[in-house]
Amino acid sequence: MKANSFFDEQTEQSLVKATIVAKYFDAWASVIVNTQKKNPSQPQKIAYIDLFAGPGRYKDGSQSTPLRILQKSIEKPDIRDRLVTLFNDKDEANARSLEKAIAEISEVETLKYQPQVNNEEVGEEIVKMFEGMTLVPTLFFVDPWGYKGLSLRLVNSVLKDWGCDCLFFFNYNRISMGMSNPMVKQHMDSLFGEERADALRKKLELNNPPQRELMIIEELCQAIKSYGGRYTLPFRFRDATGNRTSHHLIFVSKNFRGYDIMKGIMAKESSGADQGVPSFEYSPADFLPKQSLLFQLSRPLEDLQDTLLEAYTGRTLPMRSIYEDHSVDTPYIASNYKEALKNLENDGKITARKSDGSKRRKGTFADDVLATFPDRKE
Repeated sequence: MKANSFFDEQTEQSLVKATIVAKYFDAWASVIVNTQKKNPSQPQKIAYIDLFAGPGRYKDGSQSTPLRILQKSIEKPDIRDRLVTLFNDKDEANARSLEKAIAEISEVETLKYQPQVNNEEVGEEIVKMFEGMTLVPTLFFVDPWGYKGLSLRLVNSVLKDWGCDCLFFFNYNRISMGMSNPMVKQHMDSLFGEERADALRKKLELNNPPQRELMIIEELCQAIKSYGGRYTLPFRFRDATGNRTSHHLIFVSKNFRGYDIMKGIMAKESSGADQGVPSFEYSPADFLPKQSLLFQLSRPLEDLQDTLLEAYTGRTLPMRSIYEDHSVDTPYIASNYKEALKNLENDGKITARKSDGSKRRKGTFADDVLATFPDRKE
């Protein structure tokens, strides 16, 4: 299948991907703009970069991600007056089509900085350019057709600066096959790091497909984290049958607030949940796997309750502190923690009180409520 045929008709998976990116952009931009307003001496700009942008519209007329981002920005003056956009596609026809689609957006001329569309191969030169720049707060989206151009250095070249977050979407099957293909060793080494990639190849020889997927995504997230304390969050897409993984969307941030916001967005876009714990995947067939993927994504709420009792024995902490401390690299969102703590309190396994001593509203567990965990019984 040729890459351009991908844009014939927007699939459900593509729509969910675009929705996740657009929702996060909206939330991220609002947070950054509010911070900039409090610090007028800082540059009053934000940026959105998409190096594999595509033609702008699918042949059925549906907007792809670049147009959705621009449309949202035009509607909000604070973003409209700050946003700098850079779109690129190595396919010249795609780049020209995107330019035309952008020009047709209603009120696009109201953007203070008009969108820039380039037609370049993504490789070493672009990485060096970003590495040598200090970027304004940037949301960086990487959606290559396969894996060429996607590298740890590329992701890090943008993430190094304040306020910069990254999302990249990749074809899991192509990367899985590429790990054992000597013809694309250089690309795989660029994505995982040479030492990590070599170790991973040896491990993959001994594992079945579900374990293989788990290890590849886990190693990719760990490779990204190795560049510095970063938060990573994967979201899986299954094919139309619901039986095979097609793609993964990986979110990367240096800030817990960004991680928390994206977790909420991905939770809502998940096609299933177990006891309110989101699956962090989208399956057109709504097929929910029993084996876990990264972060044990199908663990039920009872497991969380048991884990909290073990992790915080003898301690007293507010709900929000427990969530921020414990939730990283788990599938659990804030509402799961509130539910788990309420259940533990109702079962008499913990006690809870408002930090200021005031009366609590029945059936709630607010961020500032203190949970006291008993000492472990010998």
